[in-house]
Amino acid sequence: MTPAPLTRPSTGTLPQTLNWTLTAKGADLASSTRLQPQAALNLQPVAELLADAPTARMPKLVVNTGRRFQRIEGFGGAFTEAAAVTWRQLPPAEREALLRGYFDPVQGHGYTFNRVHMNSCDFSLGNYAHAAVPGDATLQHFNIDRDREALLPMIKAAMAVAGRPMKLLMSPWSPPAWMKSNGEMNNGGTLLPEHAATWAQCFVRFIQAYEAEGVPIWGVSVQNEPDATQRWDSCVYTAEQERDFVRDHLGPALHAAGLGHIRIVIWDHNRDQMVQRADVVYSDPEAARYVWGCGFHWYVEDHFDHVGLLHDAYPDKQLLFTEGCQEGGPHRGEWAPAERYARSILSDLNHWTVGWIDWNLLLDDTGGPNHVGNFCSAPMLADRARGRLEPQASFDYLGHFSRFIRPGAQRVLCSASTELLACTAALNEDGRVAVVVMNRTEHAPQFVLRIDGMATVVTLPPRAIASFELTA
Repeated sequence: MTPAPLTRPSTGTLPQTLNWTLTAKGADLASSTRLQPQAALNLQPVAELLADAPTARMPKLVVNTGRRFQRIEGFGGAFTEAAAVTWRQLPPAEREALLRGYFDPVQGHGYTFNRVHMNSCDFSLGNYAHAAVPGDATLQHFNIDRDREALLPMIKAAMAVAGRPMKLLMSPWSPPAWMKSNGEMNNGGTLLPEHAATWAQCFVRFIQAYEAEGVPIWGVSVQNEPDATQRWDSCVYTAEQERDFVRDHLGPALHAAGLGHIRIVIWDHNRDQMVQRADVVYSDPEAARYVWGCGFHWYVEDHFDHVGLLHDAYPDKQLLFTEGCQEGGPHRGEWAPAERYARSILSDLNHWTVGWIDWNLLLDDTGGPNHVGNFCSAPMLADRARGRLEPQASFDYLGHFSRFIRPGAQRVLCSASTELLACTAALNEDGRVAVVVMNRTEHAPQFVLRIDGMATVVTLPPRAIASFELTA
């Protein structure tokens, strides 16, 4: 993304206090500090604060709102069949609490950027396809009846709580079995060339069907994890096959149906190969003209540098984190998954990512349901025996971003002089400055937080994250 003009905001009298919210690890999850407002900090001119010698020697965290970068599209999570079925089984009060916690723009996280699967995924109750009748090239039997059972009711309920437009990214895990080389939705296989045009029309039909339900689709990814042969719903594309499908089928099909506004996201897999995969597609001008940007996941080495490298190579294309979760079970009460979330979000935002989408919004206390036993964690878990929600620390950590960095905000220059602190900052459209700082160590660093010409001293507890907000 091309940076906005680098102009400083008009000068004026800044407020003398800085509001902040803290989450910090305790002996266990119940005793931890979780998204708690703290006593406001006093601000003073930088020169006055640093005139004190001990303060001058402290580490510095500096924010310059005059240096601006990408605009933020938003934060959110994935509506999966597993999440929707688990949500539906909760008591009414708990269902409402989950929706308020995630989607309420005032009291909750204010999620606005979410994901949904077309056809089944591993977090479905079983394999299914919207075009399930073999040989139905005209899609006479295409329907979304399965989604009306659980998925769409949850999405609509979330939209009502949000009370504002929601971006919804649709991703397929596999075409119907009859369109694939291996004749099944699981275990990889490839899209048969003779069915490419029909598969592209499935995207069109899905978008139209959801819009008829009052649920508009913002964009689509071509294929979830196209380089993975999984024992669950999966389909393999080479970079060249993905390029050709976008150029010859998906892009033209969307435009012919009057859906040229639907964004196309390529790759939708791990950071390790995102540069070379996107380079193949973006190097073809005809394919590239249909593509909004590149989606990526976190299930390999971090490779945060690849995110920035792809921006540098193709600054006109966007970067979107489309999926991440803690694998291997529910991880109830653990703190490490929360820090993994924050480390990724901080690094991705600082490398030009415009949005960040978590995986399942909700799972049960086994880390499912999942039709192949691929259990994972989620920021919200449901205790089935007691019929109660169990918000995990990762839920709180996610809120430190989505509650303070709002859609339309611009990332601004932010850096810390100590590796004990990871940070990012953004200027919201209403003029409020948000700064998010994480301490993953067992130390409690004291540092000077400087925002333009004003500063204060902060002590951040061990294993903590804080969001600071300066009102215009």
